[in-house]
Amino acid sequence: MSTVDESSQSATGSPPVKSGEFRLEVVVVPVSDVDRAKRFYGGLGWRLDAEGAVEEGYRLMQFTPPGSGCSIIFGEGVTSAPPGSLQGLHLAVYDIDVARADLIARGVDVSETFHDATGIFHHAGKKGRVDGPAPEHRDYGSFASFSDPDGNGWVLQEIKTRLPGR
Repeated sequence: MSTVDESSQSATGSPPVKSGEFRLEVVVVPVSDVDRAKRFYGGLGWRLDAEGAVEEGYRLMQFTPPGSGCSIIFGEGVTSAPPGSLQGLHLAVYDIDVARADLIARGVDVSETFHDATGIFHHAGKKGRVDGPAPEHRDYGSFASFSDPDGNGWVLQEIKTRLPGR
């Protein structure tokens, strides 16, 4: 597998995994067109960490969102999941309005900001959505959603102050 030259982009290093830890490092995203997905995720400003075609029928791309300790991988021959079947991938953002505006400027179709009628976590799909941010932009309560070209669903979640233990 070839690795991208990262001399112009610094990768955030993390300490080795300690005994007893389970770190989410990679999410496999099922796509139908690797080149289209590469253009989409690269267009979001995500770092291309690696790409490679090791053998016929096996091609891999790895991207990391800015500031994330978890990457996504997609390609040919890396998952049997149907393209577009991954839903509810959450991206924590500090300011949902700024993040939304950035994605829109990059040509992404992003929903309006919403919160859930329960005041807790959002329902699946569009059930229980209330227009606008959570009251007083309460942490963990404001969302916006978008999809990649295959329909894999992403959710922005505004978090300014993390709950204890995070």
